[in-house]
Amino acid sequence: MVDISEIINNREHRQKVLKELIMELHNGKTVEEIKPRFQELIKDISTHEITQMEQALIMEGMPVEEIQRLCDVHAAVFKGSISDIHKPRKQEEIPGHPIHTFRLENEAIGKLIQERIKPNAERFEADDSAENVKALQENLKELSEVDKHYLRKENLLFPFLEKYGITAPPQVMWGVDDEIRMSLREAEKLLANYNGDKKAVLDKLNEAVNGVSEMIYKEENILFPMSIDTLSEDEWLRIVEGSDEIGYCLVNPAGEWKPERVDIESKAMDEGEKPAGDDRYVKFDAGLMTPEEINALLNTLPLDITFVDKSGAVKYFSQGKERIFARSKTIIGRMVENCHPPSSVNVVEKVVEDLRSGRKDHEDFWIRMGDKYVLIRYFAVRNADGEYLGTMEVTQDIRPIQEITGEKRLADR
Repeated sequence: MVDISEIINNREHRQKVLKELIMELHNGKTVEEIKPRFQELIKDISTHEITQMEQALIMEGMPVEEIQRLCDVHAAVFKGSISDIHKPRKQEEIPGHPIHTFRLENEAIGKLIQERIKPNAERFEADDSAENVKALQENLKELSEVDKHYLRKENLLFPFLEKYGITAPPQVMWGVDDEIRMSLREAEKLLANYNGDKKAVLDKLNEAVNGVSEMIYKEENILFPMSIDTLSEDEWLRIVEGSDEIGYCLVNPAGEWKPERVDIESKAMDEGEKPAGDDRYVKFDAGLMTPEEINALLNTLPLDITFVDKSGAVKYFSQGKERIFARSKTIIGRMVENCHPPSSVNVVEKVVEDLRSGRKDHEDFWIRMGDKYVLIRYFAVRNADGEYLGTMEVTQDIRPIQEITGEKRLADR
């Protein structure tokens, strides 16, 4: 049997050593000096642990700007190890998925740099004619479209990562993105007002191009694998829905990506379920209510409820004023495993199977989310004969309850 405490201790030890290595780099040691110790650790390293490491450094007081200076060193150190760990995920290969589109853009940006900007820069270096200046201006105008790529990343992807407590990488990358934007603007300005200072133009152009190329590497090998491991399909769908408004860089999505879902209404009719009319009462074991009353009552409960039917399809969720986990109606009909981050799918499937099989009737989890202390409870829903009908997830912020002291009686109102 696996000793869980040993796994946790090993992970904590590895995290400690990784932090020490980054601090050694920060204090002036070279990559070659730390490489032997690092190579012993990269056997099992994941992007999640890198995220935890950077987050820990920030929490201990290291300024984001300091970590940003190390960003290029991080990429050089981790090159060749991170990409081997993350096997291709089917969802990222589907045309129209945000990761598929981000990668198409990176491919187009790389092609622009290699096939046009670098050759034109060499021509400009040999002959700074008006024609060659103009060619570089046109190239930089195209490359500046990378701003749309960065805007989607920063405004659509980063908020979801931050929701899961991953704040250091987005902060670092956003800072580097801004540096790239500045370099591109300065290079364009030097070309627009070219005064014969060829070296100034080439230095700034190389700074911008190298920055863009290095960011492509960091996205492909650090950001994208980490995001795939973290976001649920429903969250990727929300990124898709917000992408058109910002726009795309050099290329458009290669298709329309939509998660697979079950048609719940057709499924219910096929199974013999008949929906009640708006004015028809629904009878319960104790009492009766109209559909309108039922809907309003469930939305008034001070907690979030989600119901997954016996086949594993999401069939219902309450819509209270302040949901703890964001839900959109697009998840109705989705299989439950597609509504959770990949890193937690195995746990969710095990919980649902334990409830379905009767091994358990409920299971509880609790996590801290910012200023909330969230209790997540899963219950098996069974009929009077004990037949499994589905699973109910109940989520509640219990921090206000924990803070209750003393008494408050009706007479005290």
